[in-house]
Amino acid sequence: MSALLSLRSYGNDSDEDASPPPPIADVAGHLRPLPEIVASTSMAIVAAPDVVPNCSLDSRELVDPKTKELKFNPKLEDLYAPVVGPSNPFKTKQQLATKNVLAGFAEPAHVDHFQFESERRTFNSFGYAKDPSVAEDITTVGTVKQPRIVTASDESKDLATENKLASVFESTKVRPKDKRKREKNDDPGDVENYLGPWGKFVDEQRVACPTEEEKEYLAEYIAKKQRRNRKVEEKPMEEKSVLHLKEEKDYQGRSFMHPPQDVGVNLRSEEPPHKCFIPKRLIHTWEGHSKAVSAIRWFPRYAHLLLSCSMDTKIKLWQVYGNRKVVRTYMGHRQAVRDVSFNNDGTRFLSAGYDRYIKLWDTETGQCIEKFTNKKVPYCVKFNPDEDKQNLFVAGMSDKKIVCWDVRTPEDPVQEYDRHLGAVNTITFVDENRRFVSTSDDKSMRIWEWDIPVDMKYIADPSMHSMPAVTLSPNQKWLACQSMDNKIVIFSAINRFKFHRKKTFKGHMVAGYACGIDFSPEMSYLVSGDADGKVYVWDWKTSRMLTKWKAHDKVCISVLWHPHETSKLASAGWDGVIKFWD
Repeated sequence: MSALLSLRSYGNDSDEDASPPPPIADVAGHLRPLPEIVASTSMAIVAAPDVVPNCSLDSRELVDPKTKELKFNPKLEDLYAPVVGPSNPFKTKQQLATKNVLAGFAEPAHVDHFQFESERRTFNSFGYAKDPSVAEDITTVGTVKQPRIVTASDESKDLATENKLASVFESTKVRPKDKRKREKNDDPGDVENYLGPWGKFVDEQRVACPTEEEKEYLAEYIAKKQRRNRKVEEKPMEEKSVLHLKEEKDYQGRSFMHPPQDVGVNLRSEEPPHKCFIPKRLIHTWEGHSKAVSAIRWFPRYAHLLLSCSMDTKIKLWQVYGNRKVVRTYMGHRQAVRDVSFNNDGTRFLSAGYDRYIKLWDTETGQCIEKFTNKKVPYCVKFNPDEDKQNLFVAGMSDKKIVCWDVRTPEDPVQEYDRHLGAVNTITFVDENRRFVSTSDDKSMRIWEWDIPVDMKYIADPSMHSMPAVTLSPNQKWLACQSMDNKIVIFSAINRFKFHRKKTFKGHMVAGYACGIDFSPEMSYLVSGDADGKVYVWDWKTSRMLTKWKAHDKVCISVLWHPHETSKLASAGWDGVIKFWD
């Protein structure tokens, strides 16, 4: 108000008096031309005109109810004045009430820690406690004033009256079992029956028997658990094979096992080709598998037949020369077949499947000779190449073991090599079959003496990766290993098994896939599959990549160079086809 009154005394700071403009008295003055009006220098703008203050206005300073801090000293009536403005007609009284928490208005209160603990323990022990939200001596019972109590039940109410609201820290009436007598024998001379302070209570029951209801529940629970843990013994699938040739033998009585002689190359030769060349074109495609092909193997020595196993649980034998048709299909696994391996003369082969069975087949008749299992998945299988040990084979299992079986006694393994820390991926015989090399998911390589279950050499390095595919060179001197860091690394296969750091083959993408490797027969080239379905060829001496080409629509999982041909190789992929290149 004082501010408005002070405005009245505020005038113009100009020394000259402002003269009003001359009035226009004539009614028809708007018809005459306007005279030139010269702006007077004595005109001034009144910035603060005279204002009459309204004394009926409310002189209180209104404050927002949500304000936390006031910078002036309000009067009592200002501080507790009602909230100005209309109330929300759509809110209930409970919603309109002043709140600082969801349930209402909570005010901070101080309760002594000992008092709070005392009442909490009293409630847990006796079922009653004094109500901390009200002051004491508020409830009148007869002529005696008592504090209001909170009880858990009517029995607790009676107990509170009986104990006169005593807390756990005050002496109360002795309850049953509060003072139980113990069996005593404090005689230290009685060694057998001395009890000391550890004697049991006189009426103590050491054996607790479940009630009838608990017995029924336990029986039902145990039965359900046994049903869940019961392992159904899967019986091995009935083995059968189908011969796809019109006649089992030719006019001379020779079966398909006999190597052909009119193919332009000597398949009986022990010497490799003098010079090999890189394949240029696709000459044949074998189609017959409905799912991905997992491995392919040449027929030993002659390579006139090709054995393939697939994720469609079937194993097929193909002709490499002539009509290049499928010869025989072997069916005996319930799940996908992981690996196959011929014996030295090719009359038998082993198949390892994800149904946890290893099966021995007769190549010519298609009969399953024997089954082997240790309830684990075999990842790789290989016959011992020694002529006097053709009845023995080793298998790398998913339970980190390498298991050796004798085909004459299929019931139990004859040896176990248990040193790896991960599933065993490959087994390769070296050093004239006196030793074998194994690689595993534990990113290590171990060298074993035959029939000695302790590894003679352990190769591991922080820079090493898992190597799921290993191939021995034709001259038995080198091991080519497919490393999961998109490299092919080379180890010496004799003496110290030295890692050759400078001889590394790069350029392909194999991370996550066990793409196979192979050498050309005279060791000019190294070939490998690829995750993109390509075939890569490197020069063995210079480690330089020479060429690559798209071979499959999916992963190219295996590549094999023909041991008697100069430029023929077979490739298998996850698209279910096998291709022959020249």
